[in-house]
Amino acid sequence: MKASQRYFCRVNDILAEVFRDEADAIEEAAQAIAGANRSGNSVFAFGCNHAGLITLELFYRTGGLVTVNPVRAPGMMLELSPPTMTSEMERMPGYGKIIFGNLKTKPGDVIIIHSVSGRNAVTVDMAEAAREAGMTVIVVTNLNTATTVTSRHPSGKKLHDFASILIDNHGDLGDASVEIEGFPQKVASTSTVVGAAILNAVVARVAELLMESGMTPPVFMSGNIDGGDEHNRRVMNEHRDNIFYL
Repeated sequence: MKASQRYFCRVNDILAEVFRDEADAIEEAAQAIAGANRSGNSVFAFGCNHAGLITLELFYRTGGLVTVNPVRAPGMMLELSPPTMTSEMERMPGYGKIIFGNLKTKPGDVIIIHSVSGRNAVTVDMAEAAREAGMTVIVVTNLNTATTVTSRHPSGKKLHDFASILIDNHGDLGDASVEIEGFPQKVASTSTVVGAAILNAVVARVAELLMESGMTPPVFMSGNIDGGDEHNRRVMNEHRDNIFYL
């Protein structure tokens, strides 16, 4: 079987494991986010560098929730050159709390934090600060990796130690998934495609829960469909008190 086929098979296997083993956590996450939307609380999403791709998947996205606020900060989205600087910055103790301290959060808000290893200081500081602030912390991580590596946070703790709701992405150790004969390093990571599937499933369930409770889900329409721009302006205006990216 070609490596391309093995990758598709591995992703399918992981998604099947997630569907089987993480259903309760996915439901709990959806309930928390739906509850925040009903109560007028805010929803945030954060990840460092490639982990932040899941934040971008949730943000300002066709079919996505208008009320998801991306947490973006210098050095956390692979925007620096050389990009090796971003790896150093996500290990800096205290920076996560500086980022968090500049967010407009309140008790009862929800934050989604994604990290494969959960070992670096910025994500740990963010999760710890969010818990201390009375927020629900939804963690998406790779427990095969996170339970194997050591922490880079002064406390010795990792991201999953601060989870209110924990979702395992069931990825391989180190995230890469395909072996190439004669080459010692696996290739082709799975965390982005699986993480996007997990959180889009959460979004779908949130919309369903809101409809069941009698609330119109605050969801973006494609701006490339007639009427999309008008719809999006209206929904963003309706929820302007809980969105901070405009």
